[in-house]
Amino acid sequence: MTEMRREKLLKNKLKDERRTSNVEHRTSNIERRIMISLRYLNYFKMENEQKIPWTTSEVIEATKGDLLCGDIKHAFEGVSIDSRIISANELFVAIKGNVHDGHSFVSDVLSGGVRGFIISKNQTCNLVSTDWQDKGIVCVVVNDTTKALGDLASFNRRRTDVLVVAITGSNGKTTTKEMTASVVSMRYKTLSTKGNFNNEIGLPLTLLDLKNSHQWAVLELGMNRPGEIDRLGEICAPDIGVITNIGFAHLEGLGSIEGVMNAKGELLERIKPEGTAVLNADDSRVLYLSTKTSREVFYFGLSEDARIRALDVNETATGISFTLALPEERIPIELRVFGRFMVSNALAAASVGYIIGLSSEVIKAGLEYFQPVKGRINIVDVRGVHIIDDTYNANPNSMEAAIRTLSSLKGSSRGILVAGDMLELGEHAEAMHRKIGSLSARSNIAKLYVTGEFAEAVADGVGKEDKNSMNIFIGSREEILEDLKKSLLPEDWVLVKGSREMGMEKIVEGLKI
Repeated sequence: MTEMRREKLLKNKLKDERRTSNVEHRTSNIERRIMISLRYLNYFKMENEQKIPWTTSEVIEATKGDLLCGDIKHAFEGVSIDSRIISANELFVAIKGNVHDGHSFVSDVLSGGVRGFIISKNQTCNLVSTDWQDKGIVCVVVNDTTKALGDLASFNRRRTDVLVVAITGSNGKTTTKEMTASVVSMRYKTLSTKGNFNNEIGLPLTLLDLKNSHQWAVLELGMNRPGEIDRLGEICAPDIGVITNIGFAHLEGLGSIEGVMNAKGELLERIKPEGTAVLNADDSRVLYLSTKTSREVFYFGLSEDARIRALDVNETATGISFTLALPEERIPIELRVFGRFMVSNALAAASVGYIIGLSSEVIKAGLEYFQPVKGRINIVDVRGVHIIDDTYNANPNSMEAAIRTLSSLKGSSRGILVAGDMLELGEHAEAMHRKIGSLSARSNIAKLYVTGEFAEAVADGVGKEDKNSMNIFIGSREEILEDLKKSLLPEDWVLVKGSREMGMEKIVEGLKI
């Protein structure tokens, strides 16, 4: 599809469907169920649909690699980097990761029947034998196989009719991605990032799953160093870019909060010139970025300056309720998630839905259908104890939000925090962990369990606030679990949270036994 046709398609969606939605009658509960049923039917059809095939000539065009051997017209049914699950008719890209180097598995993949490879030029002498040409093996050599994977994904994105939403931010990007996909897929066949496939390997793998029937792709962009968002944006070329917020995350690789802001801001100039930046009006750093972009800006948030807002936010027994204030109307929303911070994620998703022309009732159906991501404020009741599983990841801002959620949900019951280290904070780690200790002491939490390298810093933060009332336990995950099981009482509320590498979900799983 040409850029002119793509622009025309997007503008038609923004205008024609908005015109239609303005005269639609309110959708009944039965109609919402029909929307959800059709969504499942679309997914079922796509599961049985083939990926877009590749010829060797397309691989070379995409990667600018050199054909070492093989037929230029040879066709592959897909692309894979996993030697364990690759099919014989797929192309194997030998990626060098932090732990494994795909080049080490080329012989295994070859013996499994695979006949297509992308490898690094400096590995050619070690891997390629003189009989590869006779065996009909295709081998394309490149300088950097990780870059080649991204180039394949970029080529795949460009040769489809798909439109792209790219989402980044210090907190909430995974939940916002899932909420946005839930909204968009109510009307369109939608591809979305699986799990946290949001880096220079994960994002390309997502885009390589595109099928011809996909109409939208909702993608998550992560980073821990300058330039990473820029590269991911180059690969996915978003029509809509979303920045949820900017906070104290990945400081080790970015140095300062200004470094985080600049890194997230890389997304804005990768949005297509005719595209839209969807930005959080409640975040001062995001607002600053909005002054630096030439793209059209659409604001969401609680601020009166936002075009899409939330009014009358209330925490209920089943989640969060609020009134979604769209430019033309207001509509009640009942989210099946906990934590007031989730409202901001919902507003970002609603903004995307509004921009692409979805009616208010379709947006409502998508938001209310959404279920929380595993490990993101999931509440599990075990023998009368309420466990808040927020083990997906952690940084200072998300830890603060989770503690406030615990304080709100527990009411007059006993609140317990089980905290693991927040990683990638560099020289700021000690101070940030002390702040979490101070906040815990001020949040009416009865007992604090801490594990990790910075456990003493958290305890020190507690001590500066309150030396008497809070019971602190420092130990390993196993020691914490053992003590928890002995001390928990019915109606206790337990928040478990830490960075992904801390494996805090093992404590949650242990409490279920």
